[in-house]
Amino acid sequence: MSDSQPAASYDALLLVSFGGPEAMDEVMPFLENVLSGRNVPRERMLAVAHHYELFGGVSPINGQNRALIAALENELDASGVKLPIYWGNRNWHPLLADTLRQMKADGIGRALAFVTSAYSSYSGCRQYREDIERARESVGEGAPQVDKLRVCYNHPGFIAPNVENLQAALARVPEERRARAHVAFTAHSIPLSMASNCDYQAQLLETCRLVAEGAGHTASRWQLVFQSRSGSPMQPWLEPDICDHLRGLKQGGATDVVIAPVGFISDHMEVLYDLDTEAQGVAKEIELNLIRAATVGTHPAFIRMIRELVVERMTGDSVRPALGTRGAKEDVCPADCCLMGAGRPAAVSTVNAERPAAAATHERPAAN
Repeated sequence: MSDSQPAASYDALLLVSFGGPEAMDEVMPFLENVLSGRNVPRERMLAVAHHYELFGGVSPINGQNRALIAALENELDASGVKLPIYWGNRNWHPLLADTLRQMKADGIGRALAFVTSAYSSYSGCRQYREDIERARESVGEGAPQVDKLRVCYNHPGFIAPNVENLQAALARVPEERRARAHVAFTAHSIPLSMASNCDYQAQLLETCRLVAEGAGHTASRWQLVFQSRSGSPMQPWLEPDICDHLRGLKQGGATDVVIAPVGFISDHMEVLYDLDTEAQGVAKEIELNLIRAATVGTHPAFIRMIRELVVERMTGDSVRPALGTRGAKEDVCPADCCLMGAGRPAAVSTVNAERPAAAATHERPAAN
């Protein structure tokens, strides 16, 4: 049976993301909204708020989403795809429910959704679908139907920009040491109980392999590692942690490492704080040269990929581009796909869950 859906008529494209504050007076309300119903100590919330203070209270994710929308509008228009683009967030303005109300008022009956996460996990996929359905229920009768586009972790339009970005970062390593440089591919950690119910880790490993091979980097000098974990230290999460990995590399005699944050699609807070601030701080402390590769952001190939996914779904095209051995992910997830697992993460890590993965309190979700 084909994993593609038959051709369908759509009225709009909906960008769905995590959301983040854009001023200091929005930081605490944002965190309170993210952590609603969770038993997170006030002092921990204040510690997370301090991370935002370092950036003036502004999460970069909203600006990055605006840039993504602008680039995508140009791409759709140039390709003759006549779809208005709407934007709704899980945890901060513009909120999903408000966006769906506007879509209903505008006469939108059916929309495709692009979620700012390239992988399958509870908070990177299933939770967004649940959020969309809750938003539709709050709008009530006449709420637009929303169909999520498939995950894109192995799509050529996601792999190629990551290859290009890794090559550019490796080129910054002194030539005489470049062949010995290590690559640490990073992604948001999630609880092992959640990871056991989805293909998150397997998909990440496939992305890492495809990117490393595309960049011509030897298999013995790259590793998938994790970052931004949160929750009780008693709850096991995916490891190793990036900072522990950096220390291990140094102890093993490494002089240079490139961090490639393939688990994220833009340079949001989890990248700017957890990698550019925390991990870079560790690297400087242990005298390890660390270079961070860019995320795909608004790379033209990535923007084209989103347009291709839209057209693929609108036409029911059976040609579904995917690199590697795992094939293209189905359009409609099975009922038991990406279940949360036992226990719910309740603590805050750094803060930004601009991508999704574990649903803690970051604009990262805990995995953008």
